[in-house]
Amino acid sequence: MIAGWSRFNVVSVVLGFAFLYLPIVLLVVFSFNESRLVTVWGGFSTKWYVSLFSNQGLMDAAWVTARVAVISATVATVLGTMAALVLTRHTRFRGRILFSGMVFAPLVMPEVITGLSLLLLFVAVGLDRGFLTVTLAHVTFSMCFVAVVVQSRLVTFDRSLEEAAMDLGAPPVTTFFQITLPVIAPAIVSGWLLAFTLSLDDLVIASFTSGPGATTLPMKIYSQVRLGVTPEINAVSTLMIGLVAGGVIAASIVNKRRAVQRARDEQAAERG
Repeated sequence: MIAGWSRFNVVSVVLGFAFLYLPIVLLVVFSFNESRLVTVWGGFSTKWYVSLFSNQGLMDAAWVTARVAVISATVATVLGTMAALVLTRHTRFRGRILFSGMVFAPLVMPEVITGLSLLLLFVAVGLDRGFLTVTLAHVTFSMCFVAVVVQSRLVTFDRSLEEAAMDLGAPPVTTFFQITLPVIAPAIVSGWLLAFTLSLDDLVIASFTSGPGATTLPMKIYSQVRLGVTPEINAVSTLMIGLVAGGVIAASIVNKRRAVQRARDEQAAERG
């Protein structure tokens, strides 16, 4: 037993992790099931992954989802970083409270309300629903998450570094790209990954704002699950889990290496 932990704590942690991750483990395991019945194990097989890549409907939905996620995450990261800079560096300006509320409103707004309001907006401006509207909708609700992540890093940022750079003659733009941006880069990358994951996972908002030729993978999976779960659904879900997990692991490794390198540079500077 872990030192300092009671048996109750150990059991609680085990049950908690089992509740969270056991369904995911079962999904991954049954994606390699030989049998078409997803609840009956018929032996190990990868045929459902082969079948998945020959399913044109799922492949088209996956391609739409990937494009929407990359584009919306990138745009949301740029806009969210700009919003975080404004809220952190310009603490006093007219309408700051309103601006802050508008930026962070999607955090607490039900997705049904967000999707319906965006649908009404697109209809009012005469914008046909499709790839563009889904991308704009994902930018709208994911930008606030990026702003929160980047703002938390900017709050603890040592501005004396920027002041020192500008005292040495660096203009503000150069100071931002050479001093500020490298320091807050881990937060920006984390915000991009969060926005990317949220876009991959979204079903409700995409259902309101999508149109012909813009069916996302969650929508496709949901429409097929209503007729019954198939091993192909398990396979595509496993690939999505692997994609997100791989991105998180890669980002963690990069951030860890940067932290180690920064610590080494600081030690070298102290010795020098």
